[in-house]
Amino acid sequence: MYLPRAFAEHDLEALDRLAERDRFITLVTVREGEPVVSHLPVLYRRDGAQVELIGHWARPNPQATHAGPALAIFHGPHAYVSPGWYPDKEEAARVPTWNYAVAHLRGTLSTFDDERALADVVDRLSADHEATVGGDWRFEFERDDHRRQLRGIVGFRFAAESIALKFKLSQNHPMGNREAVARQLEAQSREASRETAALMRERMPFERNGE
Repeated sequence: MYLPRAFAEHDLEALDRLAERDRFITLVTVREGEPVVSHLPVLYRRDGAQVELIGHWARPNPQATHAGPALAIFHGPHAYVSPGWYPDKEEAARVPTWNYAVAHLRGTLSTFDDERALADVVDRLSADHEATVGGDWRFEFERDDHRRQLRGIVGFRFAAESIALKFKLSQNHPMGNREAVARQLEAQSREASRETAALMRERMPFERNGE
């Protein structure tokens, strides 16, 4: 990932927040020179600098046989930025851009198909996301029809070995431009635009006594 110094984020709590916001990754592997991509919900766990993701594929998914190197991507909020919002748009000949937050985790995949382990993943994932929609469905291991469904999936664990966080939030602009962009994004109807503005605000220098 192209990562200019101005946009590099080093605090892993920022990764925690991206994962909490949307525990749904883009998982990329390579087989015989061809990229293979899946989009998957995951369980996220961080202990210090150690990050582990757990999830599952549908068994027919070609990626379900891809143990080894992989790239997992968490996508944060993003928003279009109009050059018309910049106070210095004319003298600096500003152009359109996009503000966003994203995390790239490089690491190693391992797979599993143990029935108990798969049941645990399905149960934990469903419990996690049912709560967000006010549901109460749970995986019931004692039910034969539920256990039979496990034959159709393959589980994975992903251990991160390097983490790159890119928060491109107008940090390379003068404060007047940053303030103007944040204000415009806060006024947009898209929730992602307002979330992007909130991230921008967090990274603006705190001014005291008008200084």
